[in-house]
Amino acid sequence: MYQKVTIVGNLGRDPEMRFTPSGQAVTSFPVATNRTYTGSDGQRVKETVWFRVSAWGKQAENCNNFLHKGSKVLIEGRLMADPASGGPRVFNRQDGTAGANFELTAMTVQFLDSRAESEQAGTDDMGTLSDDEIPF
Repeated sequence: MYQKVTIVGNLGRDPEMRFTPSGQAVTSFPVATNRTYTGSDGQRVKETVWFRVSAWGKQAENCNNFLHKGSKVLIEGRLMADPASGGPRVFNRQDGTAGANFELTAMTVQFLDSRAESEQAGTDDMGTLSDDEIPF
């Protein structure tokens, strides 16, 4: 069997790189995908889905070196289910509401920002998104 998930979104915070005991690099970072549509009541609805992405090896090093909060990326990867539930990871936010995110192991990561956008995005705050709104 085979699965492949493709997402395009923005990093919610700077990547974090660590190393396995064998010395292999692993970089993790949250990516938000957004969709806006008009609901049946005529109101605009903004829908955000969060993915926790892990990249390995040389790709992990590149992600850690060149990505930062707000960077646009296209990621193709394998969806990882929560071992306990078989679905997304469910959690409670600080305000008590329920939330969920999906784990994605990256097979490919494409940086979508131009060099000028990338340099400018280092000072960008992704609009009104705060660190409290990032689910992990």
